[in-house]
Amino acid sequence: MALLSLTTAADVQRELAASVRQRRRSRKLSRRALAERSTVPAATIKRFETTGQISLRQFVLLWQCVGDLDQLASLAEPRAAPPRTIDEVLEQEPGRGAR
Repeated sequence: MALLSLTTAADVQRELAASVRQRRRSRKLSRRALAERSTVPAATIKRFETTGQISLRQFVLLWQCVGDLDQLASLAEPRAAPPRTIDEVLEQEPGRGAR
């Protein structure tokens, strides 16, 4: 069961695009320079930065140049499932639930 989230896929795409753009600019890279380093065409970088639309492979190539690829890879690591009931929450709290 997924937790309720008000964040949409489009929101995340825009946030990722803004992050790549900010990181590119902080490294003083033009789109053309980033294109040369990443092998992602400059036109694709422009489209991504303005619309959030890009393939996963191209995003990974960009992130490799402007971010921490290990950080991105860590998103695929398994995490403990969040509690689904109030009883599960209470079981996790130390000193709670004992009767």
